[in-house]
Amino acid sequence: MSHMKASLPVIRRLPRYYRYITELKNNGTVRISSSQLAHIMGSTPSQVRQDFNCFGGFGQQGVGYSVDLLHEEIEKLLFPEGKQRAILLGAGTMGITVADFVIKENTGVELVAVFDNDKALIGNKLFGLEILSMDNFVEFCQQEHVDIIIACTTKDVAEQLAPKIIETGVKGIWNYSHFDFTVYDETMIVENVHLRDSLMALSYRVSHKNKPQE
Repeated sequence: MSHMKASLPVIRRLPRYYRYITELKNNGTVRISSSQLAHIMGSTPSQVRQDFNCFGGFGQQGVGYSVDLLHEEIEKLLFPEGKQRAILLGAGTMGITVADFVIKENTGVELVAVFDNDKALIGNKLFGLEILSMDNFVEFCQQEHVDIIIACTTKDVAEQLAPKIIETGVKGIWNYSHFDFTVYDETMIVENVHLRDSLMALSYRVSHKNKPQE
């Protein structure tokens, strides 16, 4: 099944489809129409059909979609090679929260190591993983075939580590640091998470909700 036609917006919608379809599957739903799925997603039936057609289509006209088949096929798209191996850089408050999420949720990512540069933290355990010295993460990634780095450091620390991160050969970075890693490697796949930007956007929308458009 080809997914070469899928745009980034479509790819970003896949996890939402997977989340809702998993809930439907767990609730015993057998089939669902594009209209029903669109209602759940907050989109349109044509959008659902167009999204799925990017991957070859999953349904039969007039019959709808098998929930089991949708779940299976989207799972294959999201996790084609099984779980991706990830390490966490930064075992502070944000790092602990993110690690907890990765471990408990079905994200297709397995956290295999944690690193920090705080000597008071090194040697302690975080969710059963020993916190290792940041000095050793490049060698670890190369030897253990790590796919993803989760960066939960400050912007300054991330900038210092960026050249070493490029050396690791990882496929992507889940970036909470607010540093632009593509400055060092524009081909690097980086998913930037800006909590402040998201909260400010929400604040703007709440503040302007009832104001007339100019």
